[in-house]
Amino acid sequence: MIFVDSGAWIALFNARDQHHTDARVIYSELGQKQTRIITTDYVLDESVTRLRYDAGYPPANRFLKMIERAEGTNDLVIARIDASVFEQAKRLFRQYSSERLSFTDCTSFVVCQSLGISSAFAFDQHFPIMGISLIQ
Repeated sequence: MIFVDSGAWIALFNARDQHHTDARVIYSELGQKQTRIITTDYVLDESVTRLRYDAGYPPANRFLKMIERAEGTNDLVIARIDASVFEQAKRLFRQYSSERLSFTDCTSFVVCQSLGISSAFAFDQHFPIMGISLIQ
């Protein structure tokens, strides 16, 4: 199982993103290998918002439709951030005060750690700090 971060989703659906081509190649490879992917509701919120602001409504809506299809076919698992993850993320956020981690990053790290996920489809260099390798 591979965790997918906001930066990867955004790059995949925003043709102007610097990582767009790489994201398309990686996502295609994951599909060919039938890799099960996981993301969180916080990551999806962050991704839809950034796509809406940076690329416009059509790409943001295409993204939402793709997410709905992938979840419906069980190709995508959406982890919901609950109170326990939220509390653990607060501790992590405070522990790494010198790093520029978003709170969403912290929730993602907690989810990855709790599920034993060691690889992420991301362009965010904070994942390796948490012992999660990037697939590229």
